[in-house]
Amino acid sequence: MSLADKIAPLLPHLRRYARALTGNQKRGDAYVRSLLEGIIADDSIVNHAMDPRVGLYRAFHAIWATTNPDAAQPDEATGMEKIAADRLSQITPINRQALLLTAMEGFSNHETGLILDVNADEVASLIDAALREIDSQIATTVLIIEDEPIISMDLEQIVRDLGHDVMAIVVTREEALSAVNKSKPGLVLADIQLADGSSGIDAVKDIFARFQVPVIFITAYPERLLTGERPEPTFLITKPFLPSTVKAAIGQALFFNDEEAKAA
Repeated sequence: MSLADKIAPLLPHLRRYARALTGNQKRGDAYVRSLLEGIIADDSIVNHAMDPRVGLYRAFHAIWATTNPDAAQPDEATGMEKIAADRLSQITPINRQALLLTAMEGFSNHETGLILDVNADEVASLIDAALREIDSQIATTVLIIEDEPIISMDLEQIVRDLGHDVMAIVVTREEALSAVNKSKPGLVLADIQLADGSSGIDAVKDIFARFQVPVIFITAYPERLLTGERPEPTFLITKPFLPSTVKAAIGQALFFNDEEAKAA
């Protein structure tokens, strides 16, 4: 099997990870695009002796680590220069990289160590540091758009365990709009398919028409939203989920929202 055949099915999840890492779909996809251009030019940048998924993410991080997010952007900038010039509010620190790789992408500590070029014991320490950062984040209010009672209860418990308040739990697009008419949330957790057949995506579009807020989408069918053919969520969790996955996504979404608020 060729390298292209091995990595093709892995790209949707790499794109999801890249967007969570950068806090932005455009930036994340640009990094993945640059990686693919590098592979076309020289496929040895992916270690063929490794598991294809580990090798692909390791190659991605090699590109991620060589960019300068604060570089000035020349008018003629292209490729990696343009990515480097597209200033991130703050590069996602390595501890959060370790947490996202394990909690969101499902890598073991050993695999994460190979990707980040650190040992497994250090990965455990990095994850602990990231979780402490998340626990210390300023509390916000969260709107949960979810029509499955058990899942909404799980999400509510995770949110409260992190020290945040649940503004409301709604099950339809109309209820979501009614909730934000009363109060602005600091974060939205949204299912894709809602109780009355409406869409969580449409509910979020309604919210965005009023104001911007970080959103984490939750779905049993992530591949339907990872096609690359239209605007896609920056933060996407797959059902069934682990509490650690939701916790990592919430921490990262609020991390970027907080940094952008500071820069505003």
